[in-house]
Amino acid sequence: MPESVTSRPRPSRRRRRARRRRALLIALVSLSLLLSATGWLGLRVSQARTHLLNAAALAQELSSQLLAGDTDRAQRTLAALQEQAARARTATGDPSWWAAGWTPYAGDDLTAVRRVAVAIDDLSRTAFPSLVGVDPAALLPQRGGLDPAAVRDVAQQLAAGDEVVQRVRDDLATISADGLVPQVASALTRLRTELDRLAGMTATTSQVARILPPLMGAEGPRTYLLAAQNPAEVRATGGMLGAYAVIRADGGRVKIVGQGASASELLRFDPPITKLSAEMRRLYTDLPGIFPANVNLTPHFPTAAKLYREMVRRRTGTEVDGVLAVDPVALSYLLEVIGPVKVPQGPQLTASTAVRTLLSEAYLTLDVAEQDEFYAAAAAATFDTLLSKKVPPADALSAFRRSVEERRILFWSARSEEQRVLADSRMSGVLPEQESEPTVGVFLNDGTGAKLGYYLRPAATLTVGECRPDGRRLLRLAFSLASSAPKRGLTPSVLGLGTSIPPYTVRTLVYVFSPAGGAVIGGRLDGDEVSLGSGTERGRQVVVATVELRPGTSRTLEVDLLTAERTVAGTADLWHTPTATPWTTQIDPAPACNQ
Repeated sequence: MPESVTSRPRPSRRRRRARRRRALLIALVSLSLLLSATGWLGLRVSQARTHLLNAAALAQELSSQLLAGDTDRAQRTLAALQEQAARARTATGDPSWWAAGWTPYAGDDLTAVRRVAVAIDDLSRTAFPSLVGVDPAALLPQRGGLDPAAVRDVAQQLAAGDEVVQRVRDDLATISADGLVPQVASALTRLRTELDRLAGMTATTSQVARILPPLMGAEGPRTYLLAAQNPAEVRATGGMLGAYAVIRADGGRVKIVGQGASASELLRFDPPITKLSAEMRRLYTDLPGIFPANVNLTPHFPTAAKLYREMVRRRTGTEVDGVLAVDPVALSYLLEVIGPVKVPQGPQLTASTAVRTLLSEAYLTLDVAEQDEFYAAAAAATFDTLLSKKVPPADALSAFRRSVEERRILFWSARSEEQRVLADSRMSGVLPEQESEPTVGVFLNDGTGAKLGYYLRPAATLTVGECRPDGRRLLRLAFSLASSAPKRGLTPSVLGLGTSIPPYTVRTLVYVFSPAGGAVIGGRLDGDEVSLGSGTERGRQVVVATVELRPGTSRTLEVDLLTAERTVAGTADLWHTPTATPWTTQIDPAPACNQ
């Protein structure tokens, strides 16, 4: 009988069912864990979003409170900001968030959000406390003096905060926005923009605090010109530089030590005091080097200040360490803080009457020389009162900040190392040759020698247009200028000597500057194509239009411009001549070119 062959027994139906149940159970457990992790991550995302939004709102409040000098509220807001920033950091820092950061689709977005949360937390814990702890009173002269030691302490605090701000900004700059969802990319862009502004402010403030003691004579006496800008005869930086006063700073104490000659007494310089560049002569001829009243036809204040300083030196022998320029609107802001000021041999100035008194009423009762003297005396009396009177530091700093923001207070130092520190501040009046955000300039120069600038009413809208294939972006400027001058009743000193236009007509030369590295395409005046004079200054294309206005009329100049190459951001800035009446301005942004 053949040997029987035994085969491997087949698994029973029961065992096969058991294995299937185990596989199914494992699958269900795995799915449950995945869904749980996804749900937990979703909760974390929601929490992070809430805390980051709260932190952003608190950061804005903190900024406003710091600018207002409300230290007590700023301390409470900072504590709340630190709590929200810490929670956002925690929400983005658990293992599920880290693991999801490696996934192919949402990973980059989650990683970017995590880095944003860390950045805000770092700022709230290590940078903002230094800034909130600064005593603003230390940065202002009190009763004529400044405490250099207190300023140095403030400088150290500001430097510590600035170091963190710069580090965080540099870290966020390494995050690529390519491929991020629009919401995350937009939030990242906004944060970078705000950080750029904050970094610029902290760097400048820190550096200015560092050089403030020597500027105030802590390391030896300093002498400065306090020059009055007169926007009744408008110039690019604000107004014609008329008379001046001489300021002496010694050991932290500041006082007015002399009254300078008027612009008319400085006379003319023939030949010009210096040879201007070819591009300067093309735009302004040799006038800035000949007449003190024309040194600031250019909007670049360092050029104007150097020329004015040299003219004063040649005529009077007075050599100074810098030039400080102010206008009547800035004086009115200071008068809101210090109260009315009596000007020697003149009327009392108040915050509500200063501009009208200096730019209108003075021309009805004073001759040209007396006007210059009164104007300089008003500036000197206001600053003398500010330096000698005890005023609330927060209010004084607010008035200064407003004036500097509007470029109504400008300063140039003859010492190159100090000027380099000041160059990034609006107070320097530097027209930059490079910029991170495209800036369009609209600058005004009187074309008749009249004093009708008091009646100008300017307005401008800058619209960010489409992205071009070459990487540039189109900008559209709509500038309007109106005249509120009366039709009769003005004196010859207001109307000027111009004979080529009817009396009471304002002739203004409008200079439009492209962004740095940009270009001007063309322009229209009141809707009609117009031939524009052209030139360049400091890496910017410039066009010039002559605008004449009869009383009660207005005209509109439209200019199309291009940004520099590779402009991505949908934002832009507008720099314009500060005038007696504040401008009405609007900037219409657009989405970034990579969105």
